[in-house]
Amino acid sequence: MLCEQIPELEVIKAFNRPDVFLEESVHLEFDLCIMDIEMPQINGIQLAELLNGKFIIFTTAHKEYAAEAFDLDVVDFVRKPIQLERLQKAVQKTIKQLSDTKNVRKYIHLNTNKGKSLILFDQLCYIRSSAIDSRDKDAMLKDGSKICLKNISFGKLQTVLPQKNFCRINKHEMIAIDIVQHFSFDQITSTIPGEQNKPQMFYLSEVYRNTFLEKVKI
Repeated sequence: MLCEQIPELEVIKAFNRPDVFLEESVHLEFDLCIMDIEMPQINGIQLAELLNGKFIIFTTAHKEYAAEAFDLDVVDFVRKPIQLERLQKAVQKTIKQLSDTKNVRKYIHLNTNKGKSLILFDQLCYIRSSAIDSRDKDAMLKDGSKICLKNISFGKLQTVLPQKNFCRINKHEMIAIDIVQHFSFDQITSTIPGEQNKPQMFYLSEVYRNTFLEKVKI
């Protein structure tokens, strides 16, 4: 219930048995695992050692595990009873670390209308809500082609794309910073040709203006 109150999080699945999770984890796509430490059959410390490459937030009432947990280089250690604000802080730490990782990587795999697609970060121009189904997103690539990203939220996209290279600019659109040519108080002129070969324009809303200005270093 707490996770569903954090927009940047998408709950893929929840488990109440670590052995079942371990068995199914190989078939799940996820970046972060939030889990207890004291669990039956296998504890969180042992489970974390098996989840190579996944970000982990431990939640526990037992502070004596803290040192051992951080030896595993987990993102955070949240004491019970869990407060929403404290969990949000841990999630933000995860997003930053994930973004740093994505800045090293050059691509991401996403589900699209063409199947599982490899999308290069530097080839992505913009993403906007699909006119057919708002749960989907239409993406334009620099070669002029378009692809539909299936059932993914902007919150999730903000966690899987390099934060410094992409910015949400209004309720329905996210753009790559490197397509920005000019901008004013509420309008962005891009380098992408639009109708009659004129530059494509984007609306910059007040909600996202400060974040946009920070990313273009104004």
